Amino acid sequence: MEARQGQFKGAHVDRIASLKEFLVQQPDDSFLQHALALEYIKLGDDASARALFEQILARDPGYVGSYYHLAKLLERNNDVPAALAWYEKGMTVARQAGEERAYNEMRSAHEELSF
Repeated sequence: MEARQGQFKGAHVDRIASLKEFLVQQPDDSFLQHALALEYIKLGDDASARALFEQILARDPGYVGSYYHLAKLLERNNDVPAALAWYEKGMTVARQAGEERAYNEMRSAHEELSF
């Protein structure tokens, strides 16, 4: 079991290294930053993931997927007011972009968290 966990962690570390290399060439690429944030979450590094999601949304507020993942991260860390706020912002942006599936996912998560 421990060997499997090491392999699992090693694969994420390799992906993180690859993503960081790509980001050297394209430092403002929201897709690459989002992918890196998801890898950090898999490793349990919520602080690094949160910082990346917040950077993405500050620079590229139309990057809809990051709202959901940032809100979920905050929810998992028991920061309910912040999670609700990010879901609300994400729902607004998703609706404006015509991304109904993303809107519905965030609305559902928001409703579940607020009741």
